[in-house]
Amino acid sequence: MRLIKRQVTDADAIKDIVDSAQVLHVGAMDDDGMFVVPVNYGYRWHKEQDGAESLSLYLHSAREGRKAEAFFAGGKGGVRVAIELEEDRGNITGTFACAYSRSYRSIMGSGIVLAVDDPAEKEQALRLIMAHAAPDMPSPVFMPDALARVAIFRIDVDTLSAKERAPKR
Repeated sequence: MRLIKRQVTDADAIKDIVDSAQVLHVGAMDDDGMFVVPVNYGYRWHKEQDGAESLSLYLHSAREGRKAEAFFAGGKGGVRVAIELEEDRGNITGTFACAYSRSYRSIMGSGIVLAVDDPAEKEQALRLIMAHAAPDMPSPVFMPDALARVAIFRIDVDTLSAKERAPKR
């Protein structure tokens, strides 16, 4: 990271960025080249055996299309992807053009995207997605035929960096 003063290392602050951001951008590669797709997401933090916390991001998709085909292409080994989340915090104004900017908090990282086949994990993933996208919605109901049709992908994040550009005071 070029500007260390903007680096966010506090675990609670990083978790807050993941919770506050609304759109996950996933970058991947297929036979046609690189692409980035914005998606709704849910997430889960979990403890590793060494006590470290790791992040899994969940997204849903049709089973066809460029994104799904690229993600399914890795089979059980998954596909390497890049991720980006940001929370826009408004304009930073100034008295001349180059003083203008945006205030934000962001996360960039990478991981492995895997298709989720287990029906129980698929339903849990959809609940996490809905809890993040529509936190005021009471317990969503998922029809069995819809669960069978939808593709669910899990990104196990293995690198992550966070950054903040605070508003001017």
